[in-house]
Amino acid sequence: MKRPMKRVAVIYGGWSSERPVSLSSGQQMAAAARKAGYDVTEIDVTRDLAAQLAQAKPDAVLNGLHGPWGEDGCVQGVLEVMGIPYSHSGVLASALAMDKLKSKTVYRGAGLDVAADKRVTRAEAAAAHALPPPYVIKPVNEGSSFGVLIVREGANGPPQELTGPNWRYGDYLMAEEYIPGRELTVAVLGDRALAVTEITTLRDYYDFDAKYAAGGSRHVIPAELPAQITKAAMDAALVAHQALGCRGATRSDFRYDEEKDRLVILETNTQPGMTPTSLVPEQAAHVGMAFEDLVAWMIEDASCQR
Repeated sequence: MKRPMKRVAVIYGGWSSERPVSLSSGQQMAAAARKAGYDVTEIDVTRDLAAQLAQAKPDAVLNGLHGPWGEDGCVQGVLEVMGIPYSHSGVLASALAMDKLKSKTVYRGAGLDVAADKRVTRAEAAAAHALPPPYVIKPVNEGSSFGVLIVREGANGPPQELTGPNWRYGDYLMAEEYIPGRELTVAVLGDRALAVTEITTLRDYYDFDAKYAAGGSRHVIPAELPAQITKAAMDAALVAHQALGCRGATRSDFRYDEEKDRLVILETNTQPGMTPTSLVPEQAAHVGMAFEDLVAWMIEDASCQR
């Protein structure tokens, strides 16, 4: 019989590029968990997380980390070793979903449509076009659109930002076919796809500021789509969630090219944001689940060997 989760450690912060978002997500979830009646300890994660958890002695961990280390299977492994039940996906699913090339291999095997891609080094991508323009350059293991570069049709050469001193997103990249069209996203909780949201922004693409800055984007929920595309997106998000072996809450992102009637999955986020402008809480509210109930659901869903 599963024991009740009474004492909860909400972990957030850390040292990835997504620290500011993680702080906001974690603090929002901690407040909701307290409101739901849990005894909450907030932990701004350091590299001595095991000692921090040993001191907190939680019944469960609610993971509010984003980006490398917190979202790629590493912290999940620490929690498995310590035997502490935790939210969201396990070690393997987290690692697969965070690696954009490996996750696309899984998508292809599950019958989902993906953009053509090529693995390149930073030096290769800066020396010559990795694909015929237009295409996109993405770091293999980053989130929140950090390091994403769009090479437009007619570009004279590859992006030279890759050779600059401020580049901090690794030496291994994915060049990916640019898919025009509408930006869609679908949240999954357990075995249920919630809704389809269309995201619009005045920026070049749905980058970090568009995602998290107030007014950076507009969310249309439910997305105004043909019924068959709504169903296809929700089905595909659930297939991706299951094929990667995910647990708890995920959010899968898509592009829908209306001219070609093509729905392409881009990625699955195993630690979706829980900020005031985040998409999963919006979709949960759309289907009648208040934020406090969403957080309680994630806590009660916590387990080891995920």
